[in-house]
Parts: sequence; structure tokens; C-alpha cells
Amino acid sequence: MEHDMQAFAAEVRSFLDAHVAKAPDRTAFTWGEGDDSMAYFSSLPPEEEREQVRRAREWQRIRYENGFGWITGPPVYGGRGLTPVHDLLYDAIESEYDVADTGTLSVIGLGMIGPTILAHAAQPLKDHWLPAMYRGDAIACQLFSEPGAGSDLASVTTRAVRDGEDWVLNGQKVWTSVAQHSQIGLALTRTNPDAPKHRGITAFLVPMDTPGVEVRPLRQMTGGADFNEVFLTDVRIPDNHRLGEVDGGWTVALTTLMNERATVGSEGAGPVAAALSPDRLSALMRATWTWDDRALRGRLAELLVDVLATEHLNARALRKLHAGVAPGPEMSVSKLLYGQNLTKAAHFVSDVLGPRAIADTGQWGTYAWTELLLATPALRILGGTEEIMKNILAERVLGLPKEPGIDTKSPFRELGGVA
Repeated sequence: MEHDMQAFAAEVRSFLDAHVAKAPDRTAFTWGEGDDSMAYFSSLPPEEEREQVRRAREWQRIRYENGFGWITGPPVYGGRGLTPVHDLLYDAIESEYDVADTGTLSVIGLGMIGPTILAHAAQPLKDHWLPAMYRGDAIACQLFSEPGAGSDLASVTTRAVRDGEDWVLNGQKVWTSVAQHSQIGLALTRTNPDAPKHRGITAFLVPMDTPGVEVRPLRQMTGGADFNEVFLTDVRIPDNHRLGEVDGGWTVALTTLMNERATVGSEGAGPVAAALSPDRLSALMRATWTWDDRALRGRLAELLVDVLATEHLNARALRKLHAGVAPGPEMSVSKLLYGQNLTKAAHFVSDVLGPRAIADTGQWGTYAWTELLLATPALRILGGTEEIMKNILAERVLGLPKEPGIDTKSPFRELGGVA
């Protein structure tokens, strides 16, 4: 196994050396040098965002054509059929090079929806969409959340009604990332309103250019518009675009959510990994004359201890993968800690900066933190809320009783009491 990984690493470096230049040394930090942006979400003007997406798709095409577009995927779809460890090794090596940011493609489409299509779609859908997605020709979005169904995803109300060989979809989705760039969307719909909520859901692949699909951007307080609301009005989808069984969409959703946990939660990569850098945080304190504040130094130490603990947790999960063992609850813990650590860092920095956090003085490395601070509420929601992550850990790790839900019988009612 070790020799195989060494050979794979050499192959990866040979490919990258032939196509891109090495990135600047990101481990060396000097106060006042380089880009001081601390934005979690994009706030680029639309034309710059479109160019960024174009570069991402071009780089994904190059990766795919050279055997690195879907390292864990089946060879029949252009994959390599290798292990998640190979995938992680590739990502670690590629981070040393100056490549286009492919997050628009990879986080949702390639990391979550692609594996779901592979597991549940009919063969013609697999044959068409999987090569297109992993070659960079198509971007996918996740049409799950609704105004009344976020963390309680099984409460979706978007209806799909059978009409011959088609289904007619009506409803609204919200917080849909990259919908404005997507060619395909994975939608959860209610097909049996009389069934228990988890059992009346069906999943469909929805081409985003279908008549009746309308995408409207949602402006965030960070200034960007990464999310969208999507309206489905009499959208006709053929039955062969259904994933899984009729009323069996909850199983499809769980496949997507399991891949989401694995995609969203590592401190080492991520758009603002520098926010957790001891060098940057301590330099900020010195630049703002707060280094002698013992309370702030104590909080910095606590934050860095949490970051170190999370790094060790991720390393343990990586060792499990290397040994061929699928990680258990580590991904939920890692995702939970990722959001908490970034939130702690943003709040710590806001106390260090004081008024500089809301008034731009022009000083390098200060006001730039504001975008991260404004993004922190989302960090506790995206990829599964903190409450959901804690419930998963409580039930599956600690063995505590399952939290009552809409479908749960109340013990008070069964005993004749008032719930």
C-alpha cells in the first residue's frame, strides 16, 4: 500500500508540474504582505464570478482528461477506481500548486450529487450526467431546503404529481448554492402527502433550463450572492429522471447527506484556513497593541488548543481511511468543530479589533476580517446545523434516546397525559 501511494504521489506531481506552476509558500506569513481577505463566501462582481467558474471548469476538464477528475469513481465514467486516501493525497499535493478554485464544481456537485446519481439513477442518467459533471461540462446544485424545511428536511412541501410518463413539480427551494451556474439540480419533492413525512418523498434530477424553473439570487449581508431561491412552476420532468423508488426519496437524500458530512469538514483546506493560523492571529494582536491583554491571550490559547484537537481528529479519520476502515462519527464531529472554531476565531478577532471591525482605517489585516465575522451565522447552519450534528452524536455515539419528532409517538399521549 505504501509503495502504491508513493507511485501515485509521483504520478500526481508529474501531472501538476506539466500543467501548472507551484503556488507561493503559504506557510510563511509576514504581516502586511499579500492578500488580507478573510471572506468565507464570494463577493465578486458577476462578471468576475463567471470568469472564475470558467477557469474552474477548464481545470476540471484537464484533471479529468489526465485521470484525476474522479479519482474514486468507476473507470467506466472516467474515474480511476482508487480509494478515498488517494483522493486526499491528491488534494494535499494539489494544494501546493497555483490551480483554479474548483469549489463551485466539487463541493456540492462532485462531492455530493455525483455519488448520489451513481448510487440511485437509471443507467441513461448515469451515462449522460456523470462524465459531464466530472469533466466540468455540467455543474449540479442541491434543491433540498425550503422556507419551511431546512434542518427538518423531511418536511418538504414541493409537490410532484404524476401525469402519464411525466411528473409535474410545483414549489419553492431556498439557500441553493451555485444554482445560477448549474445545468442540473437534485430535487426532493412530496409525492404522497398522506404517508409519514419520511416515506412520501421522491427525488428527481431537474435540468435547470426546463421551462418553469426560475433562479433568483439572495443577497447576503457579506455583500455576495452565493445562494439562491429557486421557484418550480409546472415543471415537467420525465419519470426516467427519477432517482430511486417513488416515495423512496429519503434514502436518496441520506446518500447525499452522508457525502455532505464528508465534504464539508476539514480545517486544513477550506476558504479561510488562515483564520486559524497562530502566526496571523498573534501578529494581529501585536499590530493592534493588544498582545499584553492577558484575557485575550488566554482566549487565543484556548482557540488554538481546539484547532489542534480538531487536526488530530481529522488525522485519526485519515488513518482509518488509510487502513481501509470507513470513519464513523468523526465527520460529524469534524464538521461541528470546523464551524465552531471559525466562529470563535471571528468573535475573538472582533474583540481584538474593536471599532476597526466596523470602520475601515485602511490598516492591512484588520477590517478585512469583517466578511468572516458576517459569515459566522451561516457556518453554524450549512452542511447540517449544530443542533443536528449534536443530535447525531448524542444518538449514535452516546446512545441517548432519539429526539422526538413529528412522526414520533409521545410517551405522554400513550400514557393518557398531556404532551
